[in-house]
Amino acid sequence: SNTGSIKGMAEADKIASSALSRLIAVSEAYPELKADTHFSKVMSELSETEDKIAYTRQFYNDVVTTYNTIREVFPSSIIANMFSFKEAELYEAEAAAREGLKLQF
Repeated sequence: SNTGSIKGMAEADKIASSALSRLIAVSEAYPELKADTHFSKVMSELSETEDKIAYTRQFYNDVVTTYNTIREVFPSSIIANMFSFKEAELYEAEAAAREGLKLQF
């Protein structure tokens, strides 16, 4: 299974962003749906969640970059080689996911 890998998570992120984009498109077609307070609350929560995901994605990439840099610098490089520490993958998000979804009400 690829779901625990960085690529698997990026694929799941892409699917979720696509579904959210479709939901936004549907809401644009139905003004009465946009006016519904429950729907507005859900969309607001989705926007907050998307912001948290973007922050977490950036935090993860910062930690991975620090780890990879330390892994290559002496004397850490000796320990990293002795214990076969591998380079970690960055979380590569689609361009639209990196920008975040613009939810407007």
